[in-house]
Amino acid sequence: MHGHLWLGLACLLLAQAPRAAGTSSGARRPRSYPHLEGDVRWRRLFSSTHFFLRVDHSGRVQGTRWRHSADSIIEIRSIRVGVVALKAMHTGFFVAMSRRGRLYGSRVYTVHCRFRERIEENGYNTYTSLHWRHHGRPMFLALDRRGVPRRGSQTRQQHLSTHFLPVLVS
Repeated sequence: MHGHLWLGLACLLLAQAPRAAGTSSGARRPRSYPHLEGDVRWRRLFSSTHFFLRVDHSGRVQGTRWRHSADSIIEIRSIRVGVVALKAMHTGFFVAMSRRGRLYGSRVYTVHCRFRERIEENGYNTYTSLHWRHHGRPMFLALDRRGVPRRGSQTRQQHLSTHFLPVLVS
C-alpha cells in the first residue's frame, strides 16, 4: 500500500517539474530588472591598491589616499542592468575611456562614459568599457600602486588594480 502511494507521489512530482521551471521544456526564462534602471548611488570607489578614484577640476582621473577628498565622491548611475555611468559629484566630470584605454574626465555624457559593472567573487567591483575593446579583450578601469590610472589595454580582470570597493559616503 505504501509503495503505491510513494510511486504515485513521485510520478506526480516528476510531471510537475517542467512547469515549475517556467516552461514545458524546463528552460529558464530571462529575468527582468526594470526597477534597477536609473538607480543612483553616491560612493567613493576604493581601489585594492589603497587609493580612492577621483576626477580633479581639470578632468584628470587619478587616485588619492585622502578619504575625505570632495572630488572622490562618485555618482554611480545605472543606465541599464549591469551598465553604469561614473560621475564625479564635486567637479561634474564623467569618467570616460578613450579608444587607446586612457581614462579622462568628460563634461558631456557620451558612449565613452559607459562601463559594465561586475561584482567579483572577492566582493570587489570591476568596471569595463562598454564601448571599447583591445584585441577582443575588455578594457578595465584601474589604478596602479602609485594611484596613476593604468591603460585599459594593459589590464585584466584578475589584476588587483582593477578591483574597487564602493564605500558609502558618510
